[in-house]
Amino acid sequence: MRNKILILLVITMMATLLFTGCNQAVPNPSASETPSQNNEQADTGQPKSEGDNLNETFKSQNTDTAPVVYMTTDISPEGLMAVYEALEWQPTGNVAVKLSTGEAGNTHYLSPDLIKDLVQQVEGTIVECNTAYGGSRASTAMHLQVAKDHGFTAIADVDIMDAEGSISLPVEGGVRLKENFVGANFANYDSVLSLSHFKGHAMGGFGGSIKNIAIGIASSEGKAWIHSGGTSRTSMWGGEQNTFLESMAEAGKSISDYLGNGERIVYVNVMNHLSVDCDCTGNPAKPDMHDIGILASTDPVALDQACMDLVYAAEDGQSLIQRMESRNGILTLEHAEKIGLGSRVYTLVSLDN
Repeated sequence: MRNKILILLVITMMATLLFTGCNQAVPNPSASETPSQNNEQADTGQPKSEGDNLNETFKSQNTDTAPVVYMTTDISPEGLMAVYEALEWQPTGNVAVKLSTGEAGNTHYLSPDLIKDLVQQVEGTIVECNTAYGGSRASTAMHLQVAKDHGFTAIADVDIMDAEGSISLPVEGGVRLKENFVGANFANYDSVLSLSHFKGHAMGGFGGSIKNIAIGIASSEGKAWIHSGGTSRTSMWGGEQNTFLESMAEAGKSISDYLGNGERIVYVNVMNHLSVDCDCTGNPAKPDMHDIGILASTDPVALDQACMDLVYAAEDGQSLIQRMESRNGILTLEHAEKIGLGSRVYTLVSLDN
């Protein structure tokens, strides 16, 4: 099953749609190849028409060392288990399952029924940190109540990791941050399973695995620190957009570095209920594109890039594409790759029969 390679004919359209306005050719696989890589971000936010691809000359990439992203279109407990098992990763010690419990009023967060079997198989504790913007999850007691209301406490223990404050992790190679403030209880865990609902985001353009470990594991003051580009631990407002995006990538790298340079963390993105808004919004926009599937990798950059590529390849992805481009969301992945968090070149492997 794992040897079945998903033929990415759609990547030709996707790569051209992703960043227009470039005068150079965009690297792209042929019909017999599986890697994907996006080119530089364009100056404009307007996609080319599908016919524009036909006159492009594409150059394939050497992907002998490219990370693998596993995918299934089966959005079910069985599909989730399949992509996780394909990673052949064994957690050690205390296992944190990082996900979003969703703001009160939101219904797009990952369903406890979907994730229950996997969470319990790894004997994981669901972990979160409080918000920095107010809302129903700004305090530990309120946050735990939302987690209960949304069904998470029924499937596993839930730990609001910054209930007792923050600890600082170093950021190696960062240009925006030198340290990252995470929930103090993060020190109690040895391994992390990141379960993300891939979707749009009002500030980041999109939310996936990098946002889940960066903003998600950051304490309330750490969230403000990232959003402000390392200038404030009390207010998340007023920071420069690109500085925020790069800070998010750097915070994500500090988490990966802490976990054995990525050895003790893996990533799963579920692409359903694809709205332009995040699960942190109590009244999100309704999804206006089809569900795509579940993807998993040991590389968060490759995983988020693959999800972004699939949105560009979708015929009904225009709203989410506009949201990602209007916020310059690709910069998070570009900067994450630059500082060594992962690779934007990947091989996509289908697990579907």
